[in-house]
Amino acid sequence: MNKAFFIFIVLVLSFTAVSAIEAAGASLYLSPPTGTFFVGSTFDVSIFMNTEKNSINAVQADLRFPAELLQVASPTAGISFVEIWADQPFYSNEEGVISFRGGVPFPGINTSSGLVSTITFRAKAQGRAVISFADSSQILLADGQGTNILKSTGIGEYNLTIKPSEGPKIFSSTHPSLTDWSKNNNPSFYWEKEWLANDFSYVLDQDPQGIPDNISEGDGNSVTLNNITDGVWYFHLKVKKQNTWSGVSNYPVQIDSTPPEAFKVDINGSLAFFSAKDSASGIDYYEVSTLNLSDSKSSASPFFIESQSPYKIPFEAPGKYVILVRVHDQAGNVRESKSTLRVVSPVFSYTERGLRIGKASLPWWLIWACIILLFSAAGFSIYYFFLRKRGLAKTLKREVREAEKEIEDVKEMEGKIHEMRNLEEEAKKESERLAERLRGPKTGNGYE
Repeated sequence: MNKAFFIFIVLVLSFTAVSAIEAAGASLYLSPPTGTFFVGSTFDVSIFMNTEKNSINAVQADLRFPAELLQVASPTAGISFVEIWADQPFYSNEEGVISFRGGVPFPGINTSSGLVSTITFRAKAQGRAVISFADSSQILLADGQGTNILKSTGIGEYNLTIKPSEGPKIFSSTHPSLTDWSKNNNPSFYWEKEWLANDFSYVLDQDPQGIPDNISEGDGNSVTLNNITDGVWYFHLKVKKQNTWSGVSNYPVQIDSTPPEAFKVDINGSLAFFSAKDSASGIDYYEVSTLNLSDSKSSASPFFIESQSPYKIPFEAPGKYVILVRVHDQAGNVRESKSTLRVVSPVFSYTERGLRIGKASLPWWLIWACIILLFSAAGFSIYYFFLRKRGLAKTLKREVREAEKEIEDVKEMEGKIHEMRNLEEEAKKESERLAERLRGPKTGNGYE
């Protein structure tokens, strides 16, 4: 159910505030609060509300029940004060939850025993079933603000038992307890053999109210049944005396021969996390052991201690450690899982999950991402270096060509200067020859 829609209904129903508000809080309770019921039968549990003289306009009743013992046969029955349901009642027989959310228009309701709804439960197995209200339950005051005034909630405790035997007394050498789970899937039964009893009829099924047929299985008073699948079973027996069949006797057996489901042990820093599931009898407890594989004195038979998740790993020195976790179900089946941890130094270690540096933990995906980033940066730098080198080579070639051209221009200039000097020398010589001609030929005393 959409929470926002529920809040919207509350605001609509409380469009105006009431003036008087009592100090006492409201309460939710179950009726009947106790009772004894036979397995296979149904019984009703009603949810009532006491507003303690306050006017309220909305209620949310969330219940939890043991799914292994009870199941909801019908979520609603009887008359309720609720006039507007925010949603149809929601329930899950797998998770063991049921929820009701609704209200009444302004000015609300003031009651000491307002019926929210009545639930019909079916008893699945024998045991003590406790039905309680979840913390999310609330009763909202008709004050225009939706003030939660729920202060107390009650619980229901119900004893679920097998219907009394009307025939011979039944016993079991393999499953002596009527309530405990067993991993033995070959149950044996025996029963009292009374005088004049010459025929017995029996059947093993999962119907707590099953009845054997009227076909005799013989006059023996014991039987062993093999390879029974996991679950809650009922052995039904009746006896024939003087051509008349007696009433039925019932004997429950709870079989779970399958270990819990496979699970993983995740290590984060110095903590080991684990969680397993068991579909039949359920998880009983966990055991944990830590082995230092680097220590030659480490025991070949690990010592386990009972623990819970998360488990603090007691490593003290560098080395390779193995964390072993065993999970036990209610029938005694065991499943084991492990994970390795290498401690390089008191502040540095690595596991299947990542690296630990001091109190910080780096997952492998982040480490690999950093490595890929570094290699990418290095590759780009090398590529950029070669591109730059190639560019520098081109620039150098261009500058060499320009320098060679300048040298050629200088040589050409030097050639022209040399030619000019030769021309200047020739002009000078020509000038001298012309001057000599102008002065005339020499005589003994000089020129004429």
